[in-house]
Amino acid sequence: MGRSRSLLAALAACLLLAGCGSGPRQVGSAVIFSDREVTVDQVQDLLDEAVREHPAAQQLSQQHKLDLLGREIVRQLVVHDVLTRAAQREGLAVDPRLLDQFLAADPLADPVDTAGADPSQLAQQIANRVRDHREVITDSLLLQALGQKYLDRMSVTFDYTSVSSDIGGDQPLDRRERAIAKAEEMAQSPTAAAEVIRADAAAGERTSTGEVVPAAQAPDLATLVLFGVRPGTVVAFQPSQEQAVWIVAIVRERNLNAPSSGEQVTQPSAAQLAAIGQRLLQPYVEEAGVRINPRYGVWDPVAMNLAPSSAETTGAVVPVKGAAQP
Repeated sequence: MGRSRSLLAALAACLLLAGCGSGPRQVGSAVIFSDREVTVDQVQDLLDEAVREHPAAQQLSQQHKLDLLGREIVRQLVVHDVLTRAAQREGLAVDPRLLDQFLAADPLADPVDTAGADPSQLAQQIANRVRDHREVITDSLLLQALGQKYLDRMSVTFDYTSVSSDIGGDQPLDRRERAIAKAEEMAQSPTAAAEVIRADAAAGERTSTGEVVPAAQAPDLATLVLFGVRPGTVVAFQPSQEQAVWIVAIVRERNLNAPSSGEQVTQPSAAQLAAIGQRLLQPYVEEAGVRINPRYGVWDPVAMNLAPSSAETTGAVVPVKGAAQP
C-alpha cells in the first residue's frame, strides 16, 4: 500500500501541476490519422463542456484565449492515439487494480486552481478534466511506463553547433530564424553538417562532435527532440527558455538498446518519466500520418505540441537529403 500511495501522489502532482503542412482534406476533421479521424465536433463538444462546467475555462473565454484550450485538447487526443499504438507494440498495460485506486482518489475531480496560473497550464488542466478521467490517468501511467522502460537503454550520439546572437542590418534575423536556417543548411547533404560545424568552430561558436548522452544520466535532456528523431536528422531547438542560446545538431546515432552504464544520477520524477515517454512517441506521430486542421494550428515535433502557425514553432526537424534512413 505504501508504494501505491507514493505512486498516487506522484501521479496527482503530475496531473495537477500540468507537468506532465496542408490541413486535412475533410473540413469536419480536427485530426486525421492514417486509419481514423477526430472530428471538429468532438473537439467542440469538449470545449463547450469546459466552458459550461469549469470557471477556469470561462476565464480563458473572457480573455479570448479559448484557442489555447482547443489546441491542448487536440494535442491530448493526438498523444492518446499514438500512445495507444505504442503501448500495443511495446506490450505495456496498466494494472486495473492500480487504475481503480487512482480513480478512487481522483485528482481530476478537484476544480482547477486559477491563482497565478499560466494560461497554457490552465488549458492543460482543463483539458484533463473534460476528457474521460480513466483515459487521462491511463495515458499518464502508460507514458511513465514507456519512459521507465527505455530510461536505462536509450542514448543518442550527435554533433552540434550553436546560435547565440541575432543578426542586424537590412535583413535582420533573430536566433530562432538563424537556427532554423542553419538546420536547413546542415541538411542539404550528408557532408553539409560537418562543413557547417567546422566553419562555426573556426568562427568561435560553441560546437562539439561525437557527443554521447545516455538518458539515464540526463533525464531532462532525454525529454528533448534529440532523443525522438532518427539518425541522419538535423534539429534546431532552444534547450532552455532561461538561456538565449539555440542548438543546431545532427543526430548520428539513436540507440534504444544501449547497455546500462549503472550511473543513473537520481530516480526521475513521475513528470520526467512521462515527458521521456512522450518524447518516445515522436516516431509514432510520423508513422500515424498525423495531419492537423489549420484552425487548431500545426504539429510542432520539437515541442510535441501544437503551435498556432508554422512561424511560431519551437524549432525545426529536418531530415538530411541523401542520408540513408534506418
